[in-house]
Amino acid sequence: MTERQEIINIAVIAHVDAGKSTLVDAFLRQSDVFRSNEEVVDCVMDSNDLERERGITIYSKNCSVIHNGVKINIVDTPGHADFSSEVERIIKTVDTVILLVDSSEGPMPQTRFVLSKSLEMGLRPILVINKIDKKDQRAQEVVDEVYDLFLDLNATDEQLDFPILYGIAKRGIVQYDMDTQSDNIDPLFETILKHTEPYPNMDEEPLQMQVSALAYDDYIGRLGIGRIFQGVLREGEPILICDADGNQRSKQVNQLFVYQGLKRVNVKEAHSGDIVVFAGIADISIGETLCDKEHPMPMPSIKIEEPTLSMNFIVNKSPFAGKSGKYVTSRNLKERLEKELEVNVGLRVEPTDSGDCFKVSGRGELHISILLENMRREGYEVAVSKPEVILHKDSQGHTVEPIEEVIAITPSIYAGTVISKLNLRKGVMMDLVEENDYSRITYHAPTRGLLGFRSEFINDTHGEGTLVRRIQGYEPYKGEIPQRVNGALISTETGKAMTYALWNIQERGQLFISPQTEVYEGMIIGVSARNVDMDVNPLKNKKLTAIRSSGNDEAMRLTTPKTLTLEEALEFINDDELVEITPDTIRLRKKGLKPHERRQFYREKVAQDIV
Repeated sequence: MTERQEIINIAVIAHVDAGKSTLVDAFLRQSDVFRSNEEVVDCVMDSNDLERERGITIYSKNCSVIHNGVKINIVDTPGHADFSSEVERIIKTVDTVILLVDSSEGPMPQTRFVLSKSLEMGLRPILVINKIDKKDQRAQEVVDEVYDLFLDLNATDEQLDFPILYGIAKRGIVQYDMDTQSDNIDPLFETILKHTEPYPNMDEEPLQMQVSALAYDDYIGRLGIGRIFQGVLREGEPILICDADGNQRSKQVNQLFVYQGLKRVNVKEAHSGDIVVFAGIADISIGETLCDKEHPMPMPSIKIEEPTLSMNFIVNKSPFAGKSGKYVTSRNLKERLEKELEVNVGLRVEPTDSGDCFKVSGRGELHISILLENMRREGYEVAVSKPEVILHKDSQGHTVEPIEEVIAITPSIYAGTVISKLNLRKGVMMDLVEENDYSRITYHAPTRGLLGFRSEFINDTHGEGTLVRRIQGYEPYKGEIPQRVNGALISTETGKAMTYALWNIQERGQLFISPQTEVYEGMIIGVSARNVDMDVNPLKNKKLTAIRSSGNDEAMRLTTPKTLTLEEALEFINDDELVEITPDTIRLRKKGLKPHERRQFYREKVAQDIV
């Protein structure tokens, strides 16, 4: 039997872009995890391409370091509200949390959410004020704000007595106070060991381990991840899998791994307190408990947040379908969504009346758009409908809808526009603070009204604003909310767009395409300046004559077309429109490509509204 090592499990929690992944990089670099000649990328824990591009963590991940003989397992958790189902499960597997707060922004809504979960579990956090080298740092005020936040969340006296450290994660520095200089993160290591008891040795107890996360390996299949709460888990030994309802089944673990640095290392057995990865149980699910055969002890189930948003994933049937994608059939789509469900527990997929359409529900626009972006890169083609908020009935039978806390930080000159837009979207202002020509506006607004708001907000604040959202709860339905006001510019022809035609069309609105772009009938090529859809011919070319007139032949200058990102496209569309997503293009289209199909759709909608 291998000797048991002292173990402490920690999670790094914070809001988006507070420096979590950068701090974990510092842990790894200063623990000799990398060879001296090894080239190491920044944010090494953000291994997914999308995570690197967007600078956010989507999937929680594990690594470990050794300090003074103690093994410290580190979990880098997502900070974005859409991935909160990841956060909640991870908190159950750790002994303490490092709460990382930006020295100028202070605690943000997502900080509140993750911290509340940690305090509920009885954890005693360690506070690190990061980015103290910022010109606008206000570290002492931020510490006071964190104290207020702890009090708001009903922290115990013991939890309120938290250690406070100050750091610059990108330079790998943590110090005990603002004045003491440091050139490494040793103060943080020392605080972790002093502040947190290693996990008690419970190897002699019967096995009990709860699955808190899932992964998938193309060679060995579905993987379960979690902490061994007590006992020893051995490769090949028969065990019982128990769920919270008391159902049991006999299985065995074929392969067992623990973390050493960033690597998963195969071991024959793992001890109480350690975070492990195991293979060989194809039907393992989140929340199930691995138990000793003689002593079944299922742990309480893990509640996963309900989805708040749904949209239809439809087989792409546009005139350009199959031009660039490898996977274009309903079978391809169904298999890919089923594979996603293996690991993405915040997602729900339901069949519809049509075999070519699946209803996909998730925790928010970002949650679903990340899936779509991954599918697109893998070679899938899919059309998706406008996102719809999922409504519920309360105990009295009244309709309720998800409400979000929205914090908008904007230059004060744009605050009036932001406030007026949020009021139109049925938001209720909760707070307004002005400081240094910036306004921090707090609203409670229905998720339904916030669809499409992010891109408007960026335009309204000229890219200088910051918008943060998190689900607050459910409230009675807020009534009708205006949709997109402007109509669409719809192509009447199929072919390559011409400069002359676009030059004339741009007077009627803003274009999404440039000359020589392939278009088809029913495709949306821009947004109209008026509140009605306009049919336009982007293929019409100038008639050539043998006579040149001196004044009429000046160069036709086109304004730069607006290129929509996937999120912007999903925010833009109305009920009668689709986003067509392929590996090389994102197009917008009407559900009905022909004028008579669009008229029919409009008549049916009017009839439904009357009913």
